[in-house]
Amino acid sequence: MIGLLGVALALVGLALLFLPQPRRQGGLLIGAGLLLVLLANSFVVVPAGHVGVVFNVFRGVQDRPLGEGVHLVIPGLQSVVLYDARVKEVTLSAPHEGERKADTSIRARSKEGLEIGVDVTVQYRVRAQEAPRLHKDVGPGYLETLIIPQIRSKVRDAVGQYNAAELISTERTSLELFVTEALEKALAERSIELVSVLLREIRIPESVAKVIEEKQTAEQQVQIEMNRRKQAEIAAQRKVIEAQGERDAAILRAEGEARAIELKGKALKANPEVVQMTFAEKLAPGVQTIFVPSTGNFLLDLRKAPEGR
Repeated sequence: MIGLLGVALALVGLALLFLPQPRRQGGLLIGAGLLLVLLANSFVVVPAGHVGVVFNVFRGVQDRPLGEGVHLVIPGLQSVVLYDARVKEVTLSAPHEGERKADTSIRARSKEGLEIGVDVTVQYRVRAQEAPRLHKDVGPGYLETLIIPQIRSKVRDAVGQYNAAELISTERTSLELFVTEALEKALAERSIELVSVLLREIRIPESVAKVIEEKQTAEQQVQIEMNRRKQAEIAAQRKVIEAQGERDAAILRAEGEARAIELKGKALKANPEVVQMTFAEKLAPGVQTIFVPSTGNFLLDLRKAPEGR
């Protein structure tokens, strides 16, 4: 704004010089205008998220960049180039149906030689303290001259390590990691920090995709049958275990009963009176019996006793 005001004053002063009387005022206006232009070019504002690289006509690019804020420079001797140090992204992809844009997707060859289409988004940012080095080595057009060619190269190298079937199934994550590691190293050498690599889509020929799909379907059916067979085997084993458990329980019960009979026989043998009592109870449960001293060793049957007594 100040620069524009200085230019305007200088032009007005220049116009006054051609008039007969106010030449002195014209000279003053020209001087004031030039002074304002000089002051305007002496200050540089670095916006938020940016970094300034200073070029000196005698010393070249200065190693120390300018941070955010206002900075004083020498007009005509120093100039400042601004670099955006915030996270940025670039997407290389094929246009979707209905879109009007160029096809920037990456074409690569798989391990078996099939053509693979890859859509990728890469996020990156300039390392602020290394911006002077980037300016000397690459310049402001680093996206077109450095980042995009490196992305295409690293994706092609990575795709060539895998078969087409692996790329759309088990090795997609491995492919992304391969590209990330290779690209991160390449960009770091040029003062660019890699933030992330996102594989948006991997396309293989339709004929190959159909064969892979049929193969996967067949493998799934085989897996289903194997699971059913395994479940049947588990059920059969469960029945065997249950039968063995029932058999062991029956054996234990029989052993217990046999042991009980054995113990009962020993007890009866040791106490014959108990045998007689049990025998009497079995023969006539409703008859009352009279027990005599054990030395008599007999039971008195009341049914045979004299009546009336």
